[in-house]
Amino acid sequence: MTTTTEPTPLDAKLDALDAKLDRVLEEVDEVRRMRREIEELKDDLSRVAKDLFATTVTELEEVAPFVRTGDFTDLAKRLLRNTNTLDEMLIQLESARALLADATPLGRKLFHDTLEQLDELDHKGYFDKGQELLRALDNVVAEFSVEDVRQLADNATTILHTVKNLTQPEMLDAVDNALEIYRKIDFNTVEEYSPFRAFREINKPEMRRGIGFMIVFLRNLSAHQPPPPKS
Repeated sequence: MTTTTEPTPLDAKLDALDAKLDRVLEEVDEVRRMRREIEELKDDLSRVAKDLFATTVTELEEVAPFVRTGDFTDLAKRLLRNTNTLDEMLIQLESARALLADATPLGRKLFHDTLEQLDELDHKGYFDKGQELLRALDNVVAEFSVEDVRQLADNATTILHTVKNLTQPEMLDAVDNALEIYRKIDFNTVEEYSPFRAFREINKPEMRRGIGFMIVFLRNLSAHQPPPPKS
């Protein structure tokens, strides 16, 4: 028959003490690990700080001839004195940014509409015709001298009056009738007229009216006094 030995209160206390000791050792190991990490971090930060300090010193040495010690103080005082001005500038900057944000879609639409208008003008041939007009202008510049252009400018009023008179409805009708009659004449079938036959044609009413028109035209032409030339 086997007998079971029950743990005594002392054994239970020893086991509890061992468990607590294990936890303490674990905490000690954790503290040691954290201390090592802190030491490593401190070393890294120390090296970084030294490098940063050395770089800062080098950069400051480059600008040292151009900066005085009191400049920073003056700058700080100026910033403090102009705090309200800086605040207003920031407000205006924010307003400009908001305006730019609102105007951007409008600018895009305007740019798109402009491209469409230019494309439409291109399809209608404005650019090609414009190039031909430029070529014609080049020919005019090459053909006429500066003196010719100056005389043209001096006589521009007379030319415009002449064009105005030529574009009157009665003048256009007369020119159109003359051109229409000229088109109807077949010069290949025009008959030869002897002096006697020509004399008989002159006696016809329409010929007499034509001769009368020529006489009146020449009489008025000779009686017309041209305006004196401009000095």
